[in-house]
Amino acid sequence: MNQDLLYQIALTGIPNIGCVQAKILIEYFGEAAVVFKAKESSLKNIEGIGEIRAHSIKSFTDFSNAEKEIRFIEKFRIRSLFITDNDYPQRLLNCYDSPTLLFYKGKANLNHSKIVAVIGTRNHTEYARLLTEKLISGLMEQNVLIVSGLAFGVDAWGHKAAIKNSLSTVGVLAHGLDQIYPAEHSNLAKEMIREGGGLLTEFPSKTKPDKHNFPVRNRIVAGMSDAVVVVETDTKGGSMITAELANGYNKDVFAFPGKTTDSKSAGCNYLIRNNKAILISDAADLIQSMGWEEKKKPSAKKQKELFIELTDEEKKILKILQEKEPVHIDEINFHSGLSSSTVAAAILNLELKNVIKSSPGKMFSLQ
Repeated sequence: MNQDLLYQIALTGIPNIGCVQAKILIEYFGEAAVVFKAKESSLKNIEGIGEIRAHSIKSFTDFSNAEKEIRFIEKFRIRSLFITDNDYPQRLLNCYDSPTLLFYKGKANLNHSKIVAVIGTRNHTEYARLLTEKLISGLMEQNVLIVSGLAFGVDAWGHKAAIKNSLSTVGVLAHGLDQIYPAEHSNLAKEMIREGGGLLTEFPSKTKPDKHNFPVRNRIVAGMSDAVVVVETDTKGGSMITAELANGYNKDVFAFPGKTTDSKSAGCNYLIRNNKAILISDAADLIQSMGWEEKKKPSAKKQKELFIELTDEEKKILKILQEKEPVHIDEINFHSGLSSSTVAAAILNLELKNVIKSSPGKMFSLQ
């Protein structure tokens, strides 16, 4: 049995240890196995852990659930993605409450260069369906990865439209991979996987789709995306929670406006009115705001950096931009291997030196 995975799964089952504390422990010890082998005196002195949590770790002995989960994922060929794995959705690492461990069934690249979450009400109107289909059709040439929650309404239409337009799509679930909720979307889920998409969850098998799991799920939808598009929603519900989470993660949020008398567009109108979402009318607006328009490549490679003194960190970022541009800030953080604060400082210096420029959507390119 995979011992590393055993400890990784067990770490998520320790009482009083949530995603935030697990992240602290992994940053401190490097591996889940080392956490369990650490002395209680060492554990309790770590900021954010303390005496009670340290005791919870040292008194944990029930590895049976972790063993069962390993047998389940091996049987159904499910991939486990620990927070330190390269295939783990790197954009989530910038979220303070990023999941410790994810379970994934599918082929889509969770670190795709462009990821858009399409969300909205379950009780959608025909207007919302048409908007969703038009939006995703307009994103086809961008080859984006479409993410949603596999729920009734806008979520389902988003997944279906992605498949129709030959785009990969991932459903983030509020339960384990041993079931599909709602059951009516079982065939849709199979089609998503068959067409190069996938299903993602942080919940182990036998976890039921309880009400409190959905807001937890929504943070993954928001955190792993570059842009979150709210198609249609009232002022309360999961879509509003996801939009608020995305704003908290400094993600770009967009919304389609609706009639002021239409309650099902009240949430979108609220987000736009309170500067929590950018108003869009079609995919072109989204593409422009994200800086994804296709640009003509310069005939000669830019050599401006040869005449400017650069630090090693600035050279790393410049090399990333020379290979591909524009590049999102999350991608720069990932590929550079530098801390987010170091990247932020280096980018500011490069802008001041007039070597790079920023554009909407936290995108950066060469001057």
